[in-house]
Amino acid sequence: MHIAVLMLAFMTVANPAWAGATKPVKLVVLGDSLSAGLGLPAPEAFPQKLQKALRDKGIAVEVTNAGVSGDTTSGGRDRLDWSVPDGTDGVIVELGANDALRGLDPDLARAALTDIVQRLKARKISVMLCGMLAPPNYGAEYAARFNSIYPDLAKQFDVPLYPFFLEGVAADAKLNQPDGIHPTAEGVDIIVRRIMPTVEAFIGTIAEQRR
Repeated sequence: MHIAVLMLAFMTVANPAWAGATKPVKLVVLGDSLSAGLGLPAPEAFPQKLQKALRDKGIAVEVTNAGVSGDTTSGGRDRLDWSVPDGTDGVIVELGANDALRGLDPDLARAALTDIVQRLKARKISVMLCGMLAPPNYGAEYAARFNSIYPDLAKQFDVPLYPFFLEGVAADAKLNQPDGIHPTAEGVDIIVRRIMPTVEAFIGTIAEQRR
C-alpha cells in the first residue's frame, strides 16, 4: 500500500496539477479552411492533431473542429453562438486569412474579431488568438493595417496570441498542398509543434481559473 502512495505522490510532483485533471478542458477551434483541414482526411486536421499531441503529454483535453472553409472573420462571428456550445472552456480563434486574401477592409476584420472576443468573454469562455498576415499583393499600407489587428486585440483584451498561424509553413511548397495555401499533413504537424507551448499555457490558465 505504501508503495502506491509514494508513486501517487511522485506523479503529483512530476506533473502540473492540471495535467492529470480528470475533467477534460473543452476547447473549440473557431476557424476557416486552414484549421478545418481542407483537402486532408479528418484525423489530419489541426484540431485533431492538436488534441492528440496534448493527450500524448498527459493533458486531458477535448478539441472540437469548428472550422468552416471560406469563412471570413464576419462569418465566424455570425455563427459564433452555435459553433461554441455552452460548457466550452476555451476558444482558439483562427480567422482572417480569407479577409486578407480577398482584400477586405481591415476595419471589418477588426470589428468582427473584437465582437467575437467580447462575446466569448461575456460567456466566461477563455480566448486565444491566432494571428494572420496579409499577402504582399495589396501593398504595405494594407498589410500594416491588417497585420496590427491581432497584437492590438491581444493587448486590448489581455488574451494570449500566437502571432502567425502558418509560421514555418507558409510559402514552403513542400509543406503546402498544390494550391500553395493549405498545409499538407506534414505542414499541420509543424503548426501543432510550434503552437503547442502557447496552447499549453492557455490550458494551464484555464485550469487555474477552475480551482
